[in-house]
Amino acid sequence: MSISDDMKKITKSEKETFKLGQKLARRLAGGEVIALIGDLGAGKTIFIKGLAKGLGIKQMITSPSFVIMKVYKVKSREIKYLCHIDAYRLTNGQELIDIGINDWLGGKGIVTVIEWADRVKKILPKKRIKIKIDFGKKENERRIKIKHYDANLRI
Repeated sequence: MSISDDMKKITKSEKETFKLGQKLARRLAGGEVIALIGDLGAGKTIFIKGLAKGLGIKQMITSPSFVIMKVYKVKSREIKYLCHIDAYRLTNGQELIDIGINDWLGGKGIVTVIEWADRVKKILPKKRIKIKIDFGKKENERRIKIKHYDANLRI
């Protein structure tokens, strides 16, 4: 299924959410901006941990809540960096611009993932992948909607 078809997926555990992130990582080529949206505890960071593992990153991934942005080196021909941003504590996108986000957004060889992207949506590029994670009906269930905006990607 192409992401352009508004993919919907239900995961039944953190492990499944993690694996979905891993699967997505295998389809990335660099230059992607992933906008993650979801309530506190919905699984955004778990998804990013899977994405990082899928990119071959061995470092422990934690949400950069207090430092706003963390950059991880990726050992790949196409992708050189994973830029992980947590916009939870921000009030607007200008704060990200002030710390140099434009150097990372959509850059060749860079995958940028933004948690709480709805807080900075005015600065997001038109070409992006939006992933919304909602709580499901059961305890560990998550409803994940993936939509692309001008990004050619299949998972």
